[in-house]
Amino acid sequence: MFILTRNKLRKILISHGGITLTQQLARSTMPLYDNSEYQYMQISKVPTLHFQASLPRLPIPKLEDTCKRYLNAQKPLLNDKELQYTSSCISKFLANEGQSLQKQLIHNNDENPHTSYISKPWFDLYLRDRKPLPINYNPFLVFLPESDPKYDVQLVKATNLVVSSLRFFQSLKNNILEPEVFHMNPGKSDTELFRNVTRLIPPRFSWYGAYLFKAFPLDMSQYKNLFNTTRIPKLEKDVIFQDSSAKHLVVLRKGHFYAFDVLDANDSIRSPREIAACLKAVLEDDRPPNKHPVGVLTTSERDQWAQARSHLIETGNQEILKKIDSALFVMILDDEVIGTEKSKLLRSYLHADGTNRWFDKSFTLIVTKDSYSGINFEHSWGDGVAILRYFQDIKADVSKKPRFHPNEVDELAKESVNIERLQFSIDAKSESIINQQKAKYQDWINRLYVDHVIYEEFGKNQCKKLGVSPDAVMQLAFQLALYTLEDRVVPTYESCSTAAYKHGRTETIRPCTLETKEICIAMTRKQTKFSKTDIKRMILECSKVHNVLTKEAVMGQGFDRHLFALRNMSEKSGSTKPIIFQDPAYDALNYNILSTSTLSSPVVLAGGFGPVVSDGYGIAYMIQDERLGVVVTSYEGSRNANKYIQTLEHAFKSIHDVLST
Repeated sequence: MFILTRNKLRKILISHGGITLTQQLARSTMPLYDNSEYQYMQISKVPTLHFQASLPRLPIPKLEDTCKRYLNAQKPLLNDKELQYTSSCISKFLANEGQSLQKQLIHNNDENPHTSYISKPWFDLYLRDRKPLPINYNPFLVFLPESDPKYDVQLVKATNLVVSSLRFFQSLKNNILEPEVFHMNPGKSDTELFRNVTRLIPPRFSWYGAYLFKAFPLDMSQYKNLFNTTRIPKLEKDVIFQDSSAKHLVVLRKGHFYAFDVLDANDSIRSPREIAACLKAVLEDDRPPNKHPVGVLTTSERDQWAQARSHLIETGNQEILKKIDSALFVMILDDEVIGTEKSKLLRSYLHADGTNRWFDKSFTLIVTKDSYSGINFEHSWGDGVAILRYFQDIKADVSKKPRFHPNEVDELAKESVNIERLQFSIDAKSESIINQQKAKYQDWINRLYVDHVIYEEFGKNQCKKLGVSPDAVMQLAFQLALYTLEDRVVPTYESCSTAAYKHGRTETIRPCTLETKEICIAMTRKQTKFSKTDIKRMILECSKVHNVLTKEAVMGQGFDRHLFALRNMSEKSGSTKPIIFQDPAYDALNYNILSTSTLSSPVVLAGGFGPVVSDGYGIAYMIQDERLGVVVTSYEGSRNANKYIQTLEHAFKSIHDVLST
């Protein structure tokens, strides 16, 4: 999910007439809104999609390499007899069906040079899954609060988030948003020289120019789905819908829907005061909570939601649904006060009670009564790189140059307001479906544990001083906590981006290794013969192994997506299932008890997602300079996130103690 995150906020320098934005403007309550400085967040010298045509294609690994890596991932999980059987299955696959499937995969890939071999089957995987979106798929991120509390008032914060989102949208739409580039050495490549040189190189060769600077442009094909986009439920397979002509925003409050244009007839962003006046009118609507909150239906199993939606259309709600589906995005204004309850905050952004949510939208901005703010996003259209870029850029924009100010609130009465109330027509059947789903969803979320830990004793800086990978330390801690509780290791998933390639999505790092297992045994059994010095040496070696696995995944040389594509091709051909996929060990490996993903950014207060299996843990983590943070979810009756968090904190202390030896 959250991968290849940048280590610091990128500097946003928007040149306009040769003067940077930060030099050009100071805060003002009387700006002009028809100029490019207001309309665009960035005016990049290098076009947004300049590198897209020359991005390298996602490689298809050699079949022999994939089989070897797959067997290595199974070794810590299987006993000798199971491992011997799995090894024989791999050998047979490698000698027989695997060769023909590999040739077919390569042929299909050659026939489709515009995309990657994983793109279509990965989209299908998401869109065909019938599980509900919240918890199962939709992650969340919460913004760090503003330094000035006056800008964290709900109306002020919501207005500035909307304006900055529109500024990002305008830059993206007009191809002047800075291209997403991973800089190996930002001091040498994140420079004006880099931009001046690469913009002059024709797009079909531009990637190679960036490579000479040791900078790697990332795929931006997903960005177009950030705005005006929603996932529409259909029987068997959902569809991603987009209407790029829409100019409006949809706002939810108390389960009621509102719509108003945020772009004018010329596709220019309306003034902050106009937008604020519309949001203020929504906040002042004194209607009680909606008795029939249609938004809760987006928490349903997808076929059930498809059927309920069809009935809504039959009963005269097609235009309202189209209004929601086509909106630039959805802004959710919650009346709930979070206060200092971290658990309440996490739950509010992960799932809430569903009555004031619309989980199908590409993303929803959520602002609470006491002005916590963040996003919940649908995952089928894209991955963490795109959403985190948007998240970081608008946070920087809101913090450095808010466009609406607290002292302007009293002047909003002068602004004209044109808001459309979207009133669904609800018959007895729809009312019954809504009531049933409210109760069903409440039962579901009541079974969910959500807990967190922030470990202040060490972070990225100290890990680096000790010569160990911070990510390897985190993953080892996850293994150690589980082993301490259950005296065993389990299948573990760590998400990694392949956005360095055209239409890349994600690859899996398998952090449960023989090396992590050996350390877990050494650190949990009192009769162990290993000293702290021995274990420290083992951790350093484990870190090296983890770094190799990470590098392979980033370079498209993991085994999970390759085997997934081969299995997908085999299933479509209707032939007998290859023996490697009949092996129970294959399904077991893909039943990820520990599902992990990182979201390391200085502007993220919290983030997370649900377990991917009913008896698993969903583990979202961040690695900051001087601390480590983790949010864990699980379901009652299987595993307990609260106990896991307590054990995880002890694992951090134990590892830190060993590394400090």
